[in-house]
Amino acid sequence: MRYVRLLGIFYKYSFLSELEYRVEFLANVFMNVFWLAWAIVSVAIFFLHTDRLGDWSWPEVLMVVALFTLFSGVMEALLRPNVGAVLDQIRDGTFDFVLTKPVNAQFIASLRNIVIWRLSDVIIGLALIVYALRQMDIVPTMGQIALFVLMLFAATAIVYSLWLMMVSLAFWFVKLDNFTELFYGFYEAGRYPVTIYRGIIRAVLTFVVPIAFVTTFPASALLGRIDQTTTMIGFALAIGLFVISNRVWTFALKHYSSASS
Repeated sequence: MRYVRLLGIFYKYSFLSELEYRVEFLANVFMNVFWLAWAIVSVAIFFLHTDRLGDWSWPEVLMVVALFTLFSGVMEALLRPNVGAVLDQIRDGTFDFVLTKPVNAQFIASLRNIVIWRLSDVIIGLALIVYALRQMDIVPTMGQIALFVLMLFAATAIVYSLWLMMVSLAFWFVKLDNFTELFYGFYEAGRYPVTIYRGIIRAVLTFVVPIAFVTTFPASALLGRIDQTTTMIGFALAIGLFVISNRVWTFALKHYSSASS
């Protein structure tokens, strides 16, 4: 509960800071809606020539786009700003103040900063999922909803772990732009159902950079199309990546040359 209260303080401060410029806040939310509409249009182009994309119908693909948007919001609201902050702190030596605070360094370094308006992507993504389900006249069972929520938690752990490993590289590299752009290059492929890809591309997006478990498989869970093996692999990946990312972070801290050292 102590950490929850700390997050509440951090995020309240971020929210009040952004409300100092309310017109900009609303303009940013509007742009989020615009880019979502653009993403939907780009996917809709495929359906001008076919009724299905792989084995996915138009409303089902909308659910994948919705999850892509939702996790884009999570990354832009929480992860990217904290990566930037850690880079600056390591570069100018102020990361010492993070390490000397009486809280877990990983916690405060990876979750302290938040861009509130980017959370509108999360809300828009959830709303689009509801819209897609209504288009298909599907009412998920409680079991499907529960599995979907669990898959969302697993996807969040996967995304967080990948970003934590990237931020750990800051202890050796001055800039991480190339790494983040490489990740976003893979993540863009998650805008479409991963099952439409073949061969090595599909394997990479499923097991190496497991974007499939962030967008495609949570949608499959809500549609009742996911099998038990895939579900277990997803949870195993989430746990494994979280443990590995924590080990990488701990190892990276040992290589930090502080301003006071």
